[in-house]
Parts: sequence; structure tokens; C-alpha cells
Amino acid sequence: MAYTHLITEVSERYVGTITLNRPEHLNTFNSLLAEELAAALEAMDNDAAVRVVLIKGEGKAFCAGIDVNELEGKTAMEYRQWIERMEKPLVTISRMNKPVIAQVHGAAVANGMGVVAAADLAIAADNTKMGLTAINVGLNCVGPVIPVARCVGRKKALELLLYGDLVKADEALALGLVNRVVAKDVLATEAMAWAEILAKKSPLAVQIAKTGYYASEDLPYDRQFDLMNEAFARLCTTDDAKEGVKAFFEKREPNWQGR
Repeated sequence: MAYTHLITEVSERYVGTITLNRPEHLNTFNSLLAEELAAALEAMDNDAAVRVVLIKGEGKAFCAGIDVNELEGKTAMEYRQWIERMEKPLVTISRMNKPVIAQVHGAAVANGMGVVAAADLAIAADNTKMGLTAINVGLNCVGPVIPVARCVGRKKALELLLYGDLVKADEALALGLVNRVVAKDVLATEAMAWAEILAKKSPLAVQIAKTGYYASEDLPYDRQFDLMNEAFARLCTTDDAKEGVKAFFEKREPNWQGR
């Protein structure tokens, strides 16, 4: 599928890359980019040639939020529909079977920070700055703060939401907003290598682990075990689980079949 504001590609090593491609606007979300990103994520989740999805931004920034040029002249109902469209990619990531990694550099603010927080994993360049900055122009980031709060906890999330301060890469790492920080000049190489390592693992095991985690996240403690144990039991019946154990004993690389 051809996109206007995205570049997509799939490598021979099962990594699907989605590049936000509005560099002249710092990859801010307009309606079309938001719609295309949600569609591209869903397409890669359904593509057997993809095991891991990598999201990155073209140009100087990962994503500087939402394009405020679309802000004026809407009714309350239209604003509701508009903001839901902008935030759909954040929700889509959590509903996908396949893991999503954010490759972050430069500014990742407002909805851009939301994408990073919503991603299952994130690797950032050392020049990254993140923040829920909409409060500084009389708006707020009450959508993006939802995945941010899942990473940093209530009090820090409220501080970020209410003050709109920027967080540098090292603090983002300490807060759990990203998993790794690397030098800017090796970000692309390190991100792809990290994605390829994950893509080598059993796709069924990875997908069941991800979907089980999200399904159990808000359950009572004992119910989490019930759900996860059921997921593990289902995994053990698959051919790939049997192949993985057999390959371990035979000291060879497993041959995943996806069943």
C-alpha cells in the first residue's frame, strides 16, 4: 500500500519499519498521517513476513505532536472525532499481536511522546527530548498521558501533564519511558539490530507473551496468574514450542513455523 506521510518497508529478517515522513513539519500528526499510521500498524500485524515493527521519524525529530493547523473551527463532536483519530495509533499498538519498538531521536512531544510510551519497547538517541507540552499553549495531553502514566506512575505523569517540561534521554531512561539510550550516530544501527534479535525468537511465544501481558494488566493479582497460565498452556501445545525445546537439546537454531 502506498502512503502519503509514511514510508514502510519489510526486511528479509522479519522487521517491518514505519517511518513518519513529514519532516518539514517535524512529523506532527495531521489527520491523514494518523489514519495512515493506524492502518500501517494493522497491516504489519497481519503480514506473515513481519515479526517486529519499528517506528521512527524522518528528519530532525521523531514527532512533535499534533499539527495545530487542524485545530480551529470544529464543534465539540467534531473535536471528539478528531482527537480519537489522532490517538488511534496509540490504542492500536496495544491491540496488536506483534511487538512495536519506537526508535526515537530529537523531539518526541505531546502525541509523539504518547507514541513512544505506547510502544512496547523504545530505544532513544542521546539527543532525545520528550514532554507533554500542550499545556504550554493552553491545551493538554490528556490522551498521551495515559500510556505515559503506565510507564512513570501517577505523580510523575501529573507533573509532566501539568507543567509541560521536557525530559532528556537519560531521565527518560530512568523513568522507564525508554529501554535503551545510545549515541545519535548509531541509533539506526542499534535499533535495527535490537529489532532483529527479537524477530529471531519464536513469533508465537512473543505474540502470546505480549497479548497476555496487556490482557492481564488491569486484572486482580490472582486473576493475572489464571490468565497467564492459560496462555502458557496454549503455547505449550504449539509446534513451535516443541521445536524450540527440541532445538535447545540438539544445540541448533530453531526453525519456526508459526503454528
